Parts: sequence; C-alpha cells; structure tokens
Amino acid sequence: MSSWRDRFNQFSGKTRLVVCRLFVHLAGSEVAPLLGVLNQAGREAIEADGDLEVLGEGLVNISQNLLQLSTYWQSAANEGDVFWEEGDAGDYVTELFTDSAQRYLSETDFSGSSTRENEPLSFPVTRNLIVMMTVAYEGEVPDLETDLANIDALEDGLKALVNLHYQERLRAIQIHFSPAQFGDELDDEQILLNFPELIPL
Repeated sequence: MSSWRDRFNQFSGKTRLVVCRLFVHLAGSEVAPLLGVLNQAGREAIEADGDLEVLGEGLVNISQNLLQLSTYWQSAANEGDVFWEEGDAGDYVTELFTDSAQRYLSETDFSGSSTRENEPLSFPVTRNLIVMMTVAYEGEVPDLETDLANIDALEDGLKALVNLHYQERLRAIQIHFSPAQFGDELDDEQILLNFPELIPL
C-alpha cells in the first residue's frame, strides 16, 4: 500500500492510519461456544463504556479463540483503506460499523429481556457463525494489508491483531457477529445472500 503520497505524508509528519474489516466464517457444531466468548466481550465493552484497553483485551481473546478453531474456518474476506486524516478514518470506521451492525442476525441484545420466564433453556445449536472485526490502527501492518482469504494469511492477520493491542497501536475496535443471539440460526443460503464477499478457504 506504499505509494508516493504515503512517503510524502510520512515526510511531512502525518500519521498513517489504517481501517480494516475482517470476516471469518466458521461452521460445525463446535463453533457454538464461541458465541459465549463474543457475547462476553460485548458485555464487557458496554460495561467499560467502550474503553479501548478493555476492547483490546476482548479482541485478543476473540482472535485467540478463532485461531484455536481454525479447523472450522470455511471462508473469509477483508477490506480496508489507508488514511492520513483522522476525520476521514473515523468516517470510514463509522461506515463499516453501520454496515456490520445491519448484517443479517448481527443485532445483539444484552438486556436479557429476550428471555422469558417460561421459555425452555435449550436452543438449537447454530452450525454457522460469522465474526466481523473492524479495527483502526496507526502505522503499517503488512499481515493485515493483504488478501486474507487463505488459511495461512488469515492466521497471520489474526496474530497481527493481537500484536497491535499489545503494541498499543489500535485506535478503534468493533466486533459484530452473526447470529448474535443463542437460538438464532444462520443457514448456507442466508450466508450467500447476506455475506457475498466471503471467499472459501
């Protein structure tokens, strides 16, 4: 992603900001527990009022869980852009947030109001789960600024996300996932319709 403009902006002292979004689709009965990890990270982020350190710890936990579940990866995709103005980067983060939040079955409800007293406590187990991670960071990370739609590259990209947290280079973190509720199911047709950018691994 390096260009003449990048070099000029670096020379003039501007900070290089990258905003990227990563999709990971997992399939299999073993992926359902990841929903618990994702929901826990969401609750902690809300309780911490969006504190970047807490969000970063959640991102690390989710990334490490995804790495442990690599045998269940089915498809992936990523997109992003480089910015030299913080406002432009912020606008793109907002755009990706809005898009992720509107994806099929990605709306979370942490109020607990969806569970009624007489409802049975057994849910159908989802066999498909799509995790959407959007981050903004300072500097250059080649492992995230490339096509991540192959297993080795995706592993490197997830490890790079972990490193960014510990290097304190993250400026924004957003996690969305579908289905976001226990009991919701995402079938193959819904994936094709609502996540057309996914590329089989």
